[in-house]
Amino acid sequence: MTAVSLIGTSIPSPSESVWYLGPFPLRAYALAILLGIAVAVWLTSKRMVARGGTAENVYDISMWAVPFGIVGGRLYHVISSPRAYFGEGGNPIKALYIWEGGLGIWGAIALGAVGAWIGARRAGVKFGDFADAVAPGLLIAQAIGRLGNWFNQELFGGPTTLPWGLEIDDAHLPAGFESGTLFHPTFLYELLWCLAAAALILFLDKKFSFKRGQIFWMYVAFYTLGRVWIESVRIDAAETVLGLRLNVWTSIVVFALAVVGYIVAGRRNDSVNEQVEPETSASEEAEQD
Repeated sequence: MTAVSLIGTSIPSPSESVWYLGPFPLRAYALAILLGIAVAVWLTSKRMVARGGTAENVYDISMWAVPFGIVGGRLYHVISSPRAYFGEGGNPIKALYIWEGGLGIWGAIALGAVGAWIGARRAGVKFGDFADAVAPGLLIAQAIGRLGNWFNQELFGGPTTLPWGLEIDDAHLPAGFESGTLFHPTFLYELLWCLAAAALILFLDKKFSFKRGQIFWMYVAFYTLGRVWIESVRIDAAETVLGLRLNVWTSIVVFALAVVGYIVAGRRNDSVNEQVEPETSASEEAEQD
């Protein structure tokens, strides 16, 4: 099946994804990731200050969370899509070429959380307070990061005749599709879903009081709910289990865990998420000992 472009009824893909300042490449994918991180840090610092913390706390924690998250994202991508690196015709060394794209959000969140926990301990901030503060910022960062997939002309969905079909250059066209075929712009679907979820969380956070950790689990639930159907639309190569893409199963499992986490967090006799409570840092514990 093909879906051929009609004039004025499609989304063009950028013709360039890399620009050069002399010998130094500026890659759209990397710029999107960095911009997303910057916006997330800015918004999180605002939310942390509103809760009684400091912007410095956020910067200190981010210094741990960001590199851990990037490494975790790359590891998950390589593990979930190993053929490009270890399959026939693959190049294992390209597993290190993070600038070419390929960050799995599940690995980024998992290992990023480990880094954030370490940073929070060192900064003397309860991990749950930081997690709640960063939740909407993560969604916005993920939305901005998807622009990198648009520039790279990757991770799009199946063919479509919808007026917002995505144009793909012949150089990036999957095998078996005719030139001019339009595809579902899954980068745009996820971008809009993440922005809507972030707006909803910010609204709910202003209207209601939540226990520590609930806002973060709300973020996980909203994101995975959208990722289930968005992932099902994509046609890029991926590992499958029982006929479903691995990321679909991951989304389903993580969504269920998020719902349980939200309920458990709501039943704790923990302080309501209005003021950041200090936690004894590792350095302070050493001094007390």
